[in-house]
Amino acid sequence: MMPDTEERLRDVLDAVARQVRLDTRGYQRTQAAWRRRERRRRLVATFIATIIIATAGIVGLWALNRGDSSEPVIFDGPQPDPTSLVVRVPPGS
Repeated sequence: MMPDTEERLRDVLDAVARQVRLDTRGYQRTQAAWRRRERRRRLVATFIATIIIATAGIVGLWALNRGDSSEPVIFDGPQPDPTSLVVRVPPGS
């Protein structure tokens, strides 16, 4: 650039810089806004997680209650014979 152009550019930039006003509370306001957004994000995430867990619980209970109450819940096989579950200990043990 030419020296005259550089000098005029410097003068213009100095004039613009003199018009800028310092905001002493700018950082505090920006930080407060950031904290509000962070709080809102956490609240939304907690709400979504609660909805997902509640929905899973409701679907699980609905699925369990759909079955016939006379059928075994866990096993599909026949009921075990109670006498076969007795453990016999030999005498003298």
